[in-house]
Amino acid sequence: MRTDMTTQTLSAQTLPTTRTGGNEATAQVVDPLPVPYRVIRDIVEAALAEDNPTGDLTGNVLIPADATATADVVAREPGTLSGLAVFEAAMTLTDPATAVTSALADGRAFAAGDVLATVTGSARAVLAGERVGLNLLQRLSGIATQTRAYVDAAAGTNTRIADTRKTTPGLRALERYAVRCGGGHNHRGTLSEAVMAKDNHLALLGTGDDLTRALRAARARLGHTVHFEVEIDSLDQLDAVLAAGVDTIMLDNFSLADLATGVRRIAGAALVEASGNVRLDTVADIAATGVDVISSGSLTHSVRALDLGLDVRITDGRARVGGRTGTGEPR
Repeated sequence: MRTDMTTQTLSAQTLPTTRTGGNEATAQVVDPLPVPYRVIRDIVEAALAEDNPTGDLTGNVLIPADATATADVVAREPGTLSGLAVFEAAMTLTDPATAVTSALADGRAFAAGDVLATVTGSARAVLAGERVGLNLLQRLSGIATQTRAYVDAAAGTNTRIADTRKTTPGLRALERYAVRCGGGHNHRGTLSEAVMAKDNHLALLGTGDDLTRALRAARARLGHTVHFEVEIDSLDQLDAVLAAGVDTIMLDNFSLADLATGVRRIAGAALVEASGNVRLDTVADIAATGVDVISSGSLTHSVRALDLGLDVRITDGRARVGGRTGTGEPR
């Protein structure tokens, strides 16, 4: 087990009163590195243009122009929060006069029934921005909640839970942030950030001494700050890769016994990453083998959106109506 890991770090602090399921308990709460606002703005503006290209026809014909609304974002199930700044952007980019007040910080746990944020502003604007805001908030909170479950399952070890590049096109920055909100860590974010030689690369480089020489030659072309990772799918490849002096060796789809053997043979000469067959019911056993990192695409590519709703009240103007929306409404 290496302790000088070079994947992206998160700060964390223990806060004494995180409420989950109505109970107060000590919990590890992350302080995730934020996403730049310009990135959030570009993503949200594109989503709003897709959803509302020429105006909200329903709101414009049903809701008086002078009507104002207050709306609460309410959790229909427990989870871990991520994406409040994105939700706020959906509201304020729809109408800059809209105000969003957060009741909870990203990275914190919440219970069913908790109010996560409150929105006030033009009723038309609140209704026009809610679907984009909720869609993104629900997805990001689903990722954070899933990640939190994996991190908790590996608790008691020194193993990090990491994502992969298996993200939704256009949403990678937000989904990587959501992983951080859940206490996880980020793998390389793009092809340009690090060298990662996978099975198809190695198939072109040969085996044994030929592979070692090829990897060393590649390493010599890189700057000293560039991370070099190599994926292997058999212990037979390990000695040749170890001899090349790479930074991380990924053991892909290894059995638990072979993972433990790989960790023992690498003996701290490189970071050891496990990938493949990573599920919530297997992650604890994988972590117990002593690997440094467990990466899983399931944190982002197959996550379920969390059930969050927007409870809207028209508070001023000629209309006097109320409503509840959630995962499936409005269409």
